[in-house]
Amino acid sequence: MFLSDPSKYRHQMLIRINVFLALVIGSSLLLLGLIYCFVSNNGIHNHEFQVSNKNEFQVFETVESEHSTDLINKLKKDLATANEKIEQLENKMQGFEERIRKPYPNVKYLNYRSKKRILVTGGAGFVGSHLVDKLMKAGHDITVVDNFFTGVKANVEQWIGHANFELIHQDIVNPLFVEVDEIYHLASPASPQHYMFNPVKTIKTNTIGTINMLGLAKRVGAKVLIASTSEVYGDPEVHPQPETYWGHVNPIGPRACYDEGKRVSETLSYAYAKHEKVSVRVARIFNTHGPRMHMNDGRVVSNFILQALRNEPITVYGRGNQTRSFQYVSDLVNGLIALMDSNYTQPVNLGNPTEHTINEFAVIIKGLVGGKSKVITTPAVEDDPQRRKPDITRAMTYLNWKPKVGLKEGLKMTIDYFKQEIKKSQKTV
Repeated sequence: MFLSDPSKYRHQMLIRINVFLALVIGSSLLLLGLIYCFVSNNGIHNHEFQVSNKNEFQVFETVESEHSTDLINKLKKDLATANEKIEQLENKMQGFEERIRKPYPNVKYLNYRSKKRILVTGGAGFVGSHLVDKLMKAGHDITVVDNFFTGVKANVEQWIGHANFELIHQDIVNPLFVEVDEIYHLASPASPQHYMFNPVKTIKTNTIGTINMLGLAKRVGAKVLIASTSEVYGDPEVHPQPETYWGHVNPIGPRACYDEGKRVSETLSYAYAKHEKVSVRVARIFNTHGPRMHMNDGRVVSNFILQALRNEPITVYGRGNQTRSFQYVSDLVNGLIALMDSNYTQPVNLGNPTEHTINEFAVIIKGLVGGKSKVITTPAVEDDPQRRKPDITRAMTYLNWKPKVGLKEGLKMTIDYFKQEIKKSQKTV
């Protein structure tokens, strides 16, 4: 672990030596103090028989006692100072240990015939980083491109420096020139709070960015998977939603920049497939949760968990009878890879068909987190879909895929992640 950077190893060893010396010195001072007190007391008792004047002995005893007390107090003060310095050194050492590169996760070896060159746009984001983990461990060469609007480097830091990994800081609305075999196009803000922040930029990412990725796929002969969304169904009038449903979307509403952006992205994909013979896959992703979710993205899972952990009121928009279905991120990643590896070219829903009302979901979160939070209602959000549940018949039939992680099981792991993130945010540097 340390051979890649010997200077860090030497620095850590110096800190450990300093801590050890401080402990030894502190212990030695305390021991010497105790010995001195013991000897002084014995000296007093021995001297008692040699002193003829009782008053003189009492004066001598008082002076010696005061001297011993002063010495003990000084030793206690020195020991307290030593303990304080030891604590400071331990904190510094912990900080250095956190900065020292951890060993890479285990990566399968693939020969040049089996290893694929894979590009993941938005690979530093929530879903993208989990996909990168899976593909890296499988032994492929991975290139991540991200503008870090919602993605963070910490999500992929475990791979930085690895021979199979490359990170490019770039916005995909600008052309990208790389040689790859497969493209997972995940780049786009996905939460209402983020995609409404700059609607025009969201539209550009899902149109110009998609054109750039499809053009790249055409040029290098790569297969491309487009990460679409259940939002293409809008506020659906068909329930559950099959891939054959065309949707019910408000084209000028506050969510339109994302909903219509993704619909255009799908249209572009099949135009390239038909006229340019590009091999495309389209995944319509339903609500997903798990570690590395953005803590303040405004989505229902992160909102409810954070509010419950902070003992704040859990806010439900509207009456709370609108429904959602939630899948764990590992299930989604498995579905994306299965779709890419398949020969199926039509859109495929990837989601968990288990449906819950928002009120039910709030109660589940509160039960898992505990605390004293109360569930309250606030005014409904404009164009908020009332029902959302995927029909995953295609995924089961053509990909042999279905979710495996139960709702509560996945939420427990998500809650643990949020707890760790809150602790990090409270930690003083």
